[in-house]
Amino acid sequence: MAALGLWLSASCATPCGAGACETADEPEWFHLRPEVEKAYGYTHAVRIGDSIKISGAVSMDATGTPTAAGDLEQQIRNVYEDLRQVLAHYGCTFDDVVVENIFTTDMANFLPLSGYRAEIYTTQFPTGSWLEVKGLALPEFMLEIELEAHRPR
Repeated sequence: MAALGLWLSASCATPCGAGACETADEPEWFHLRPEVEKAYGYTHAVRIGDSIKISGAVSMDATGTPTAAGDLEQQIRNVYEDLRQVLAHYGCTFDDVVVENIFTTDMANFLPLSGYRAEIYTTQFPTGSWLEVKGLALPEFMLEIELEAHRPR
């Protein structure tokens, strides 16, 4: 995090965060599950300027325990609900999402369930990639979705 304070603004040569760059955007961090994120060493989201980066969301409860093990359809719903909460923190909706990357351990079963996304993205589907992976952080996770959103301040 300290390295972020060394970003230089195009309009000044003073390290941002030192109080000299009025045009610089400070990172706005958001923790959906602070204790879980601390334990695993990540932050769920950060906003810098008009861009919001959201770490991969998985189907877990407030303590970090996987939920809906073996039920890909429910994991999809759980993941999008977590992502909705993160977006809402920044005053965004899924209409503000510009990139969506999906990682699944079971693409063959994900494809017929992917129609749920039409309920989430009602205006425009974002860019992104869908990748089948050998495994995710815990064996119960069948899906992980990361997002990037854009919303002018």
